[in-house]
Amino acid sequence: MLDETLTKLETRVRGLNSVSEEKKTELAALLVTLRQEVGTLSKTQAEQAQNIARQVALSAHEATRPDASAEDQQTSRDALSESVKEFEASHPKLVQIVNSICTTLSNLGI
Repeated sequence: MLDETLTKLETRVRGLNSVSEEKKTELAALLVTLRQEVGTLSKTQAEQAQNIARQVALSAHEATRPDASAEDQQTSRDALSESVKEFEASHPKLVQIVNSICTTLSNLGI
């Protein structure tokens, strides 16, 4: 399920019309790195890895929904950040990647 969620998310990012090719490439690269980090996490903490993948998918959905309010988008980004907080000490790269995704989405006005 984790792999499927991330694959759907990568496909969705590639299909974004409102985002420049440069930003799509940046987001795609972040998702590749996220896939690697979550893959490592899923070997020892599968439930938490699934939760993070779901939060990433939800954030991307909110980010690309044309009728999403700024408040909904912010709530989604906050939930994504919260989903990885407990891993700051044990998986700092994972937290860094998720924060980078949130920052990129925010900089895009999403």
